[in-house]
Amino acid sequence: MINKNSENNDVSTFALGKINYILIAIAFGLVIIGFALMAGGSSTPDSYNPDIFSWRRIVFGPTISFIGFVAIVFAIMYKGKKEVK
Repeated sequence: MINKNSENNDVSTFALGKINYILIAIAFGLVIIGFALMAGGSSTPDSYNPDIFSWRRIVFGPTISFIGFVAIVFAIMYKGKKEVK
């Protein structure tokens, strides 16, 4: 039987804190931005598009996405500041 008056039996707790979810959302935004930077037109057998080898699509976009993925791992593992009593 669950005691609803007990302070230690809080059923509505989350695994991560509010700051963790905010950091995850920001990092996910970085991943989306990185994938958007990699997007663009492609080359076909009829026409060649030299933009497929641009610096933005080969270096910058993947780097931003990688930073976003690393930031997601950091955001999940972030504990926050300890309270001083």
